[in-house]
Amino acid sequence: MGANTSAAPENEPDERFWNYPVPPPGGWTADDLDGLLDLPPHTELIDGSLVFRSPQRKFHARMMYLLESSLLAQIPDHLDVDREMTIKLDLHNRPEPDILVYRAEADTGPGQTWYAPEDVVLAVEVVSPDSQARDREVKPRKYAAAGIPHLWRVEENDGLPIVYVYELDPSTESYVPNGIHHDRLKLTAPFDIDIDLTAVNRRRPRGD
Repeated sequence: MGANTSAAPENEPDERFWNYPVPPPGGWTADDLDGLLDLPPHTELIDGSLVFRSPQRKFHARMMYLLESSLLAQIPDHLDVDREMTIKLDLHNRPEPDILVYRAEADTGPGQTWYAPEDVVLAVEVVSPDSQARDREVKPRKYAAAGIPHLWRVEENDGLPIVYVYELDPSTESYVPNGIHHDRLKLTAPFDIDIDLTAVNRRRPRGD
């Protein structure tokens, strides 16, 4: 008998390959996303196509924690912060920024799965190796066209973040660069913000 090159039973499907739903003519819509079962966590919809994420890196997880906790500590009462919630931009686009700041009145309760772009004040994308083109080019264009006024793009450099800040020019529906921040992110819009970016790997508060 010849050698078996697979440790899995002969008729068992390879876990690397899953049978996902076949898109309908014209692609999936933003409303379809909630009804598609057994999708990987944090699946996005871009131009009617499902976009899956690779396993999260530690830098990505820690950067999201730093931004979320820092923003929550400084945010005014009329705004709120969530992580990894989708924005229903239009019929065929429902991306999921890593962090978003939104108008608190847009919170509809624990079953909510998306926000409307007019309620989003800030979208934040932490760039991963497999999301570079989406986070640097595709999603900024879509966020700008939808009228989201502020965008941050976070890149890793030797384990530390660099934050690229953009503000929307409504007349051109495009983002204008508004600063590159290495050790400290200090801004006055969309509200007064001061974040120590070097704290991304600090797991406990500093003593007095």
